[in-house]
Amino acid sequence: MKTALSIAGSDSCGGAGIQADIKTMTMNGVYAMTCVTALTAQNTTGVRSILESTPSFLKDQLDAVFEDIFPDAVKIGMVSSPELIKVIADRLSFYGAKNIVVDPVMVATSGSSLMKSEAVSVMTSLLFPMASLITPNIPEAEVLSGLKIASVSDMEAAARKIRAEYGCPVLLKGGHSINDADDLLFDGTLCLFEGKRIDNPNSHGTGCTLSSAIASNLAKGFSLHESISRAKEYISCALAAGLDLGKGAGPMEHNFDLTGRFAEKPGQEA
Repeated sequence: MKTALSIAGSDSCGGAGIQADIKTMTMNGVYAMTCVTALTAQNTTGVRSILESTPSFLKDQLDAVFEDIFPDAVKIGMVSSPELIKVIADRLSFYGAKNIVVDPVMVATSGSSLMKSEAVSVMTSLLFPMASLITPNIPEAEVLSGLKIASVSDMEAAARKIRAEYGCPVLLKGGHSINDADDLLFDGTLCLFEGKRIDNPNSHGTGCTLSSAIASNLAKGFSLHESISRAKEYISCALAAGLDLGKGAGPMEHNFDLTGRFAEKPGQEA
């Protein structure tokens, strides 16, 4: 079995962060490992408080993983401070980590801030150059590019600028747009991954899930394009399942069995 490491914050309600990553990696057929950057007290409506790991403790977690079970891919999610980002960059470089997917989590789906402003420049200078892919949503891409994004052509311009400035492939997620859920990859050439917008209000953790699914498929040896395609299919099926866990939720309307569907290796049939 291939292995994947999530470096991210813990989500106490289980919908995003480390918890979402473990579930996603497991469903996509890889062995999930974690290095926790922070504990959060949050649910689908907001973040109440954040307790960061110390840099020395995060370093110990990273060393413990890499010295024993070397990950075939790494997903980086919520990292709120420059000091923690520096530790991650140092350890990943030291061990020669591969297939690194960076989800530049700046704001939670609920609107709560998850990253200190000074951490953004440290992340872009240290983590982006070693990334196989970064996966900003539209608000994050606006911060990274300095451009306003209101159309597909704006997405293209922002993706090109981010790629040119930071030197890494970028998958600009279109889920914050009005009419679609199309994502745009620019890795030197443009590729639009079309997605059908699914009427499901439970979108907490979708960004974490997508980046973890991409990392899982990279770990299994799929190409970047195929990994993205498979990850989008996975998250679309999960959203279509319609599970509602929020306050006052009714029963689940669908019963989709995703187990094993996304776990096969390259060359095998789903």
